[in-house]
Amino acid sequence: MKHRLLIMNGQCIMQQEDQGQWRNVKVEKARGVKPGIYNIYTANKADKAKAYSGIILFTDKTTVYQQVGKGQYVIHDRADFKKQPEPGETKSITYNADGKAVVSEATLGQKQARKI
Repeated sequence: MKHRLLIMNGQCIMQQEDQGQWRNVKVEKARGVKPGIYNIYTANKADKAKAYSGIILFTDKTTVYQQVGKGQYVIHDRADFKKQPEPGETKSITYNADGKAVVSEATLGQKQARKI
């Protein structure tokens, strides 16, 4: 089952592909995520031996989606977080020896920039 995020007009729309058509599943506020189409169905599961920096795109009851590069997405298990990161925040996520996520602020070079 393919999922994507459509961000426009201050809204974050979670869509699911159904027989070749995209159907809206959930609509909420975009909370600082840049407008665009994010094909999160291409996301890879997070490797707990690596560190990931980028904007948090979307969170639900079981997963946290993070963009780590242009067109590159990572899925983190929600259960690994003590406190769920908010969508629109640029965070650096690493994992401790127990396999739990450690969330910190991303450095200036990793933050999402807006062009004028």
